[in-house]
Amino acid sequence: MKVILLENLRRIGSIGDVIDVKRGFARNFLIANKKALYASKENIKEVEKIKSELSRKDNEKKNDAKKIAEKINKKEFNVKKLSTENNELYGSVKPTEISKLIFENSKIQIKPSMIQPTKEIKSLGKFIVKISLHSEVDAEITINVETAETIQ
Repeated sequence: MKVILLENLRRIGSIGDVIDVKRGFARNFLIANKKALYASKENIKEVEKIKSELSRKDNEKKNDAKKIAEKINKKEFNVKKLSTENNELYGSVKPTEISKLIFENSKIQIKPSMIQPTKEIKSLGKFIVKISLHSEVDAEITINVETAETIQ
């Protein structure tokens, strides 16, 4: 299915590109999240007209993402979790928990979908977590998982 992108998307394309994607991806993600339009002749003409405005909005989003990245990049956040004797956690540290942690410490709202741990956090120690703030802006934080003595 052919669609026209309304946003720059990593590994997919940039604003105004007409790309061919699977029907489900187009319908359920790109069009549902207003990241693309069906590639009809009318839509292609419409996107050509508003391309400069879309680029300006994308640059604003990118600048906002850079500001957030400056605030949180290379920061370390501590999490206390219950663990076994051999330093494994009961459960794991999920992106939603990391999102709440960042909000509590830095007052910065980050969607859990932007958070990409390099590997699942299931034990005590330090873990590097990548945060994709924009298609061109990433930040890295460190999650330090410590043992909690009692159930909270």
